[in-house]
Amino acid sequence: MNVSPTLSSTVRRLPHVVAVSLSTLLLASCGVIEGVGDSSSSAGPKKGDDITVGLLLPDRETGRFERFDYPLIKKRVAALTNDKGTVRYANAGASAKKQSTQFEQMIAAKVDVILVDAVDAKAIAKDIQKAKDAAIPVIAYDRLAQGPIDAYVSHDNELVGQVQGRAIVGALGDKAKTSKIVMMNGSVADPNTALFKQGALSELNGNVIIAKQYDTREWLPQVAKANMEKAIKAIGLNNIAAVYSANDGMAGAVIDALKEAGATKIPPVTGQDADLAALQRIVAGEQFMTVYKSFLLEADNAAELAVAKVQDHGIEFDALTPDTIDSPTQQDVPASLVPVVAVTQDNIKETVIQDGVYTVKEICTPEYAADCAAIGLK
Repeated sequence: MNVSPTLSSTVRRLPHVVAVSLSTLLLASCGVIEGVGDSSSSAGPKKGDDITVGLLLPDRETGRFERFDYPLIKKRVAALTNDKGTVRYANAGASAKKQSTQFEQMIAAKVDVILVDAVDAKAIAKDIQKAKDAAIPVIAYDRLAQGPIDAYVSHDNELVGQVQGRAIVGALGDKAKTSKIVMMNGSVADPNTALFKQGALSELNGNVIIAKQYDTREWLPQVAKANMEKAIKAIGLNNIAAVYSANDGMAGAVIDALKEAGATKIPPVTGQDADLAALQRIVAGEQFMTVYKSFLLEADNAAELAVAKVQDHGIEFDALTPDTIDSPTQQDVPASLVPVVAVTQDNIKETVIQDGVYTVKEICTPEYAADCAAIGLK
């Protein structure tokens, strides 16, 4: 993954902070951090390995959350705590109200730290304040939440949009400037949506004709499909040259709407999250690309930050957050931002398969065997 993040004006690099790897920091393995890798240290951590990490994820529509993020975080927390640490998990099912209830349950259960991927970044602020009042640190995961968070772990979300927008312009080639496209943005309650959109527009403005734009309530595919049906009626099926879809779940819905409208050849459609269904659509030539964000890097960094915060390993915590970012309610939030890469038919093997996210067998089911063979995926 040789994509270097492009930082927005609200994100700053801290050059004096050391870099970290996926595994436990070299500092820890060398015994530099008190209480880590140094049994002779007299100053132990604030809490030992018997910790509980609360994990709140936003929905089940996005395949990665339950398939990757939760099990990866659970596994890493266990590895960092000699199998004594546990993860208390809840999924909000795209309901901000339900997530608020789950958050309060985490506080009542007296978990040691909370990782939250907010359904509604603004609404969750009151719950984060309650956690703060209860002396429970909160780390925003994947989406930047408002309120007094202790850190933020995600990807360079503006870069995600840039990669998507660049893919559309590249796919349209010489016809780009006269081509009409539809933009299917994410939920306005998700602060990442604005960053995805900002990044995409930096590539699309002046290079294509944006005929229609839609926000998608709670990232719901059925909402995206209904909006795509409106776009087809307004613009005309044969006049839509490409569709910017902010994620894979919506991309699938967009493609369904195009097919149902009679499209025999699907125009370039973008996505994000490297969902299995999206990769199969890419193999079949229905979806042009998806953005692969290393779930392993993001989940590992989140787990390491959570454990370091609870165990009061300040050096490790700082090393894991070499960036800072501003939210509407807080400045200079310590942040860990992971790079991203575009996945197309040309590099599936070198990205998601090489990283062990999926196997060829999982992607190339009997339904897609001929398509896989046609692109040399075997």
